[in-house]
Amino acid sequence: MSNEHKEALAQGRKEARAIKAYLSALESRKPGRPVSKESLQKREKRINEKLEATDNPLERVDLIQSKLDIDKALAELRNSQDMASLESGFVENVASYSERKGVSYTAWREFGVPASVLRKAGIRETRRR
Repeated sequence: MSNEHKEALAQGRKEARAIKAYLSALESRKPGRPVSKESLQKREKRINEKLEATDNPLERVDLIQSKLDIDKALAELRNSQDMASLESGFVENVASYSERKGVSYTAWREFGVPASVLRKAGIRETRRR
């Protein structure tokens, strides 16, 4: 295998990783207003206050579960990658990937990639005649 072939394979893997990471992040986003770290922390504080104030065992179990859910959401926020960074990697790699694989503007849009991101990447909408 020539060095040129090895470099082409490495480039293809790099492009695929960047594009896959961005598309996975797009798919994992939930519709609606994003939940911020601050709003989760406020909810957690209110739950802790309610936990201290209640004597009802069933309410305590519900509050404990809510607290666990918030802790999980906070951990996911900490572990999630920065969407701007993922978008940048996508923009940097998608044009050559699209050309090589024959992926159209329409396919990216139907997947859910915003038109503004495709414009940044230099992928233009193709019009049918």
